[in-house]
Amino acid sequence: MRRRKATFALGLATAMALTGCAAGVSDGTVTIHMVESLTNPTRTAVLKTLIAQFEKQNPKIKVDLISPPTDQADQKIQQMLQSGTGIDALEVRDITAGPWSTNGWLYDMSKELQSWSGWKNLTENAIKYSKDAKGRTDYIPYGFYGLSLFYRTDLVAKKGFKNPPASWDDLLTQATAIQDPSNHQYGYAFRGGTNANSNAVAVIEAYVADKIDLDNGFKLTDGRTIFSAPEALNALNTYFKLFKQASPPSSVAWGYPEMVEGFSNGSTAFLLQDPEVIATVGQSQVINKSQWATAPLLTGPSGKAIQPVATAGWGTAASSKHKAETAKLIEFLSQGEASTTFTKENSLVPILQGASEDTFYKTGPWASYLTMTENPSKYITVTQPRSSSWWTEWIQKSDAEVQKVLLGKMTPEELLASWDTYWTEKWKGQ
Repeated sequence: MRRRKATFALGLATAMALTGCAAGVSDGTVTIHMVESLTNPTRTAVLKTLIAQFEKQNPKIKVDLISPPTDQADQKIQQMLQSGTGIDALEVRDITAGPWSTNGWLYDMSKELQSWSGWKNLTENAIKYSKDAKGRTDYIPYGFYGLSLFYRTDLVAKKGFKNPPASWDDLLTQATAIQDPSNHQYGYAFRGGTNANSNAVAVIEAYVADKIDLDNGFKLTDGRTIFSAPEALNALNTYFKLFKQASPPSSVAWGYPEMVEGFSNGSTAFLLQDPEVIATVGQSQVINKSQWATAPLLTGPSGKAIQPVATAGWGTAASSKHKAETAKLIEFLSQGEASTTFTKENSLVPILQGASEDTFYKTGPWASYLTMTENPSKYITVTQPRSSSWWTEWIQKSDAEVQKVLLGKMTPEELLASWDTYWTEKWKGQ
C-alpha cells in the first residue's frame, strides 16, 4: 500500500512538474519595449518594417513599439522612465538628453557599444553627438535636423514674387500678401503651442548673427545672452507681426502636428520646419509636388542665418532589464540599410559617411540643404545649450511666455528681460 502511495505520489509530482514546465516554459525569447517620441503614421510604419527585419535576424528578441501622440510623447516617456517599468529602448532628443541623464534615467551604453564595428562608418558629427561632456553614450543619433522654409511655389508666383523669402522681413511681406482669411488662405504656419520658443529663438539668432557665440547659441561673444541685444527686440517685433498679420488665429496653440498639417492641407503658404517634414508633405493629397518646395533658412538684417545643430537618436532606459538586447537593436538601426532607410524615409541628414553624396540628397526639396551646406559663412552652424539639465524647465517657461505675448498678457520687452535674467542666473549658478 505504501509502495503504491509512494508510486502514485511520485507520478503525481512528476506530472505536476511536467505540467508546470509546460505552462511556464520559456524558449529564451526576450521582449523589449521601445517608445518613440516624434510620432507620425508614416514614420511609425517605417520603424515597424525595420523592427520586423531586426526580429527576423534575431528570432529570440521581440520588439514592442509604443507610439504616443507627438505632443504627449516626451511626457509619456518621462513618466515611464520615472516609474522604471515598461521601457527599454527609447527615442532620446538633444532637448531631453540632459535632463533625463541628470535624473539618472538613461543608461550609459559605452560598455555594450565598445566593440561595435559600426563606429567606423559614422560621420564625425554622429560620433561627436553620441558622447556627452562626461563621455557617456546615452544615445546614438539616428540623423540630424536643420530648419528650412517650406513654401507654396504657386501662391508665391500668384502674388507676383519672383523668388521665395530669403529673410524674415521677406517672409513677413510675402505671408501678409498671401493672407486671405475669407478664402481660408493664410500666410504662415505659426508655432504658438508646444516648443513655440524654438522659432522665436531662431529669429533672434538670425538678427544677432554677427555677435553670436558659435559654441553657445544663446550667448553673444561678449558673454551676455542673445536676449539682451537690441537686435533681439527688432527680431521679435517682426516675428510677432507674422502672427498678427499673416497666420491663422488658431495657430496660437499650434505645435508640430498642426503646423505640418496646416501646410500639407494647403491652408498655409509658409512653414519653418525640419527636413523630416519633406516626407510628410510629399504624401499630401491636397497639394502636389509641383506646388511646393523648400528654401534656405531665413536670414536677419546682416544677410546671415543661424542654424542650430539638432539631433535625436535611440537610447536605453537605466531601468531596462534587457540592456544587451536593446543595444543590439540600436546597433541594427544605426548602421547599413536600416539607417539609410530611416534617414531617407524621414528626410534626415544622414549619420553614415558618404550617404550625403547620394543623389537623393542633392535634388528636389533637399537642394536647399545643400545650398546651406555649401555656404557656411552665410548659414552659420551653432551649438545651443540643449544639454543643460534645466532645458525642460526652460522649454516650459519659454513656451508659456511666448503664449502670453500672443494673448496680449506680456510684452516682447518683458519676455526678453525674463529670458535674459533666466539664462544669466543659470550660468552664474553653474
